[in-house]
Amino acid sequence: MKKPVFASALVGLALGTLNLTAAPQGTKGVEEFDPLAFPGKVVDDVVVPVPSEVFSVLDKLGEPNWRAELRKAEIPTTSDRTKLSLLFGYTVAEGFVAVEAEDKDAVKDLGRDVIDLAKSLGLSKSVLPHAQSILDAADKSNWSAIRKEFDQTQKTVRDTMEQMKDIDLSQCVSLGGWLRGTASVTSVVKKSFSADRAELLNQPMLVEHFVSTIEKMPASTRDHDVVKSIRKGLGSVLQQMEGAVDGFSKDAVSEIGKTCDSLLAEILAKK
Repeated sequence: MKKPVFASALVGLALGTLNLTAAPQGTKGVEEFDPLAFPGKVVDDVVVPVPSEVFSVLDKLGEPNWRAELRKAEIPTTSDRTKLSLLFGYTVAEGFVAVEAEDKDAVKDLGRDVIDLAKSLGLSKSVLPHAQSILDAADKSNWSAIRKEFDQTQKTVRDTMEQMKDIDLSQCVSLGGWLRGTASVTSVVKKSFSADRAELLNQPMLVEHFVSTIEKMPASTRDHDVVKSIRKGLGSVLQQMEGAVDGFSKDAVSEIGKTCDSLLAEILAKK
């Protein structure tokens, strides 16, 4: 059995269980990270990460201006459970950015969005204690407690959905979170580009995992307009990754970011 290796800061933002591949030999910055010390559990070749710790990995490569990465997006009102699940993943990932930015007001706004989305998904009973703890911790600027509660929130939602046999919706939570996280990482890398930092995006097998996940979804979810767009967008992202044989160019990083931003715009669209 291959030794499971954490090769990218992006994986934690997927908010779920993902297959990972090893980083190329000699990759600076990444190779120093010990996956067995990463908060989470290892089952065979699959790592279940703790998302809030991923930002500390990025911070080892510099000190991004996380306030500049925050997005003040309005969460649309909808009864579409697929879209609500994508929005939930997006919102939790945005919450981690707000925590890194230590923006109390943004954390509170996102905590309230979490409550509203949980109500719409019929999960308020499970999520409300976490969301209230996020709001209480924000009042005290207790960032470590907020990280912990965002971790627990995404885990509770995924576990509850899976218990309700809504596995496809649980996977949509992961997709929404990964897209938001990837958009943030591409933005950070572009602003201070280097081949080593760009290597954080080298996760073709991670994208293949998402493509396979979508293809296995029931038709009602797989044929959803936004999910179909995500499937197409992931194909574009995969092409960029597979084409980066000698490392990512700044243009390739930019194209991945544009694709993620376009898909996030669809998730956030009021329709």
